[in-house]
This record gives sequence, C-alpha cells and structure tokens, in this order.
Amino acid sequence: MKSYTVTLIRNALTQENLEGRYLGHTDAPLCAEGRAQLEELVSSYHYPKVQVVFSSPLRRCLDTAHVIYPDKEIVPLEDMIEYDFGSFDGKTAEELETHPLFADWLAGKPGVDPPFGESSAAFAKRIGTGFEKIVDGMLASGVESVAVVTHGGLIMQLMARYALPEAQAHEWLTPSCCGYTLRITPSVWMTARKAEAVCEVPEEEHDFDYERSLWGQAPFEDDD
Repeated sequence: MKSYTVTLIRNALTQENLEGRYLGHTDAPLCAEGRAQLEELVSSYHYPKVQVVFSSPLRRCLDTAHVIYPDKEIVPLEDMIEYDFGSFDGKTAEELETHPLFADWLAGKPGVDPPFGESSAAFAKRIGTGFEKIVDGMLASGVESVAVVTHGGLIMQLMARYALPEAQAHEWLTPSCCGYTLRITPSVWMTARKAEAVCEVPEEEHDFDYERSLWGQAPFEDDD
C-alpha cells in the first residue's frame, strides 16, 4: 500500500533560545551560533529529500528551511506558527517568577493563559487543524513527501497527538535543527488519525531507511 512521509524539523537557535527566553510570535532571527550549527549538520548529516517544504512564517523557521532545502520554494503556513506567549514573550522564567499567573500557567492549570496570549486549547486546535490539512492535502494530491520546519513546542504537541508509538509531549523533546519523520498509511490515518514515527532527523546515513522504526526506542536516546 502506498504511504506518505511528513518530516517535522525544529528551527535553528536564536539568541533568545540561548538566553532561555520564551519565544513565541516575536520574529527573532537565527543567531550566529545557531546558523553555524545548522550549516554543520547539513554538511555532515542527512535530511530527507522531499517534494514540498512548509514552514512557520517566522524567519527563524524560514531561514532554517532555506539552509536545509536551498533548492525548494518554502511555503509559509500560519497554522504552524509558535504558541503566542503574550506578555510572557521574550522573558525568562526568572523574570516571570513573581508574576501572579506564571506558576499556575507553568503547571498547566486549566484556564490559566499568558496575558494577551493564546490559550492552550486554541493552540492545540490550531496546530491540529494545520497538520491535518497538510496530511489530507497530500492524500488528495498524491504528494508523497513533505517537510514542515516549525517550532519545538509545536513538534512536541503534534507528536504526542498523532505519533505511534504513543508518548507524552515531553518525551518528544526535540533539539534545535532536529526532528522526526512520520509515515502516513492512508487506511490508518483515515480511521485513527495516527502516523508511525519511523526515524529521527538528521541521520548519519545518506540512504534514508524508512523500514527502520522508532518502535521500542526512546526519542533521541543513544542505543548503548
């Protein structure tokens, strides 16, 4: 049976990432260290070849996508933008520790959202709708492989919701410039809205082996 692949890739580092700041809709560029790390990975490891590249509209993702896929037109998708941290954006946990909402928000207390930010429910609905549009569009058009360059928190949430083997969001913690390839089997997707996590990216091998699977292997852990 014909299958499809979606590769989710986290953007390279920004200065705000290095400083431990919450970074949502602020359109920060890649820092020199982040760009150098990305270029080294691209030259030394393998990112999968794909037919279409989607990206968050923020430049840290667009620039990451252009480095990995310089020969592709990058298609920005608003649904793939990072969580809106509202007035928490750009601040560190230390700077927010005295804010009356911060502790409850950090603990995931229902109904507690960043001031002027996005609710967790709205975020989950937005990114789920966006991801399902991508997959449904692939099945309808026959496009067999796409990459989505987006944000770490977004990847964690999508993997927790759609990936097999099933795991909690924090178990899909993704380093910068890295990600996962999901294999979409149409019958499974149409009945269960699930996809198989087959490998981490980038890989050392230059021949991408989609027969390998993450079943039984914790994400981004060494084999030994």
